Amino acid sequence: MRFLTDRKRAEGKGAAGSGTEHHWYMTVSGVGLAVMFPTFLIVFGRALGRDHAGVLETFSSPFVAILTGLVLVVGLQHFRKGAETMIEDYVRGMNKKFAIIFVITFTYFLMATGLFALARMAL
Repeated sequence: MRFLTDRKRAEGKGAAGSGTEHHWYMTVSGVGLAVMFPTFLIVFGRALGRDHAGVLETFSSPFVAILTGLVLVVGLQHFRKGAETMIEDYVRGMNKKFAIIFVITFTYFLMATGLFALARMAL
């Protein structure tokens, strides 16, 4: 027979059983975005005033294309998880389910649209 203490049963678990994983994901993605996003803003700012050919030239660079793709994917996944947590905390009933479905769908739509546009510019 195994004897588990209350502490052992509760260790690493939130109310839903995945609180620690969610916290670490948000922490790691937040730190990653804190490094990537300023670099992306510098690159985007340099391309902002250029003509169409100049923007295509900027975003066809492998470093810029990979950085932009990472900012899109990591940023939108970070937004999705944060928005889901907010909805779970403040919305109840069927509205909660509809709101979560909307946020997930909207986030993946934005991600697909952004990656498609990036692919069109980079290739």
